[in-house]
Amino acid sequence: MPEDAPRSDGTRDTSTRDSLAARRGLDAPVYAPAEDSGLLAEAAVEHARGATLEVGTGSGWVAERVRTESDATRVIGSDVNPHAARRARDRGVEAVRADLLGPFRDGALDTVLFNPPYLPTDPDNEWDDWQEAALSGGESGRDLIEPFLDDLPRALAPDGVALLLVSSLTGFADVVEYAVDAGFRAETVAEESYPFETLSILALRHRE
Repeated sequence: MPEDAPRSDGTRDTSTRDSLAARRGLDAPVYAPAEDSGLLAEAAVEHARGATLEVGTGSGWVAERVRTESDATRVIGSDVNPHAARRARDRGVEAVRADLLGPFRDGALDTVLFNPPYLPTDPDNEWDDWQEAALSGGESGRDLIEPFLDDLPRALAPDGVALLLVSSLTGFADVVEYAVDAGFRAETVAEESYPFETLSILALRHRE
């Protein structure tokens, strides 16, 4: 159950952030790789090719694996967090500070990877730190997913693929519906279940 997730009785559970803090280092300025990172990395190593961008690269751990293990010819990491961009560069990843896909040219990307902030978060209990930027997806969990999908048709090459990590906490069917409405074919290429959520990797390709 996510931070401040609503219970069936309408109250909110505030215990999850403490457990996340222990597992994911929420007091650090950069999100540490976790189960979701591993799932995205495995899918990306299999599917990435050509010019590849990891949006929200964090520490650069996924981008580094893609750079060394996949068929990508160039791997770039972007993150709104300056600490993350610096950490990724320390790993040898070409990294820039950027908000989603805004700075990238039309059709320039053969592969786009995104593990978005997806924890549904009560706006009255925001964390107001870099970990909030890495984890909080707003009340629905989709505050970053939807603008990403809005701009993806522009930046993704006609024969490109985007790998989007989706948590059951954000409403898997809602994300698929939004992606289809944005003009994509959506295929689940990887999935793992945990006690608190199911994580899926959606491969998104332009509809012909």
